[in-house]
Amino acid sequence: FAKIVDLAKHLPVPLIVIGTAGTAGIIRVMRATLLDELSKQYVVTARAKGLNERTLLFKYPVRLAINPMVSSVGGLLPTIIAGETLTSIVVNLPTIGPLLLTAIQGQDMYLAGSSVMLLSALGIVGTLASDMLLVVSDPRIRFERQVAK
Repeated sequence: FAKIVDLAKHLPVPLIVIGTAGTAGIIRVMRATLLDELSKQYVVTARAKGLNERTLLFKYPVRLAINPMVSSVGGLLPTIIAGETLTSIVVNLPTIGPLLLTAIQGQDMYLAGSSVMLLSALGIVGTLASDMLLVVSDPRIRFERQVAK
């Protein structure tokens, strides 16, 4: 129990360091697509008609600009797990990053292969999760059954 409490005390700093990189990437994607949407004709027209700026922003451009962001979230899961290696080594956390590094240095091909397979499985799970979130966030993306003629 004392080990769990000690880990909880020391966890905020690595979480901030690891989470910042992923968050920065998502913010960059969202900003670029939102700036692209804000320059389109329907936004200019809605602004000219006198629509409230907040209503205009959240009703149209954000709904369209969120799709690339949701799509890029899928690749974030394995990136976070693989990218935390350096942080884990610096703060001495027993995670998969230092384990993979030790396995590669010690030429333990079974442990290294298992770690890479786990990261690949996380990639598949992340892609599946982002596809499901994309279907929920955008009603235009649906799997429709083709009727045979």
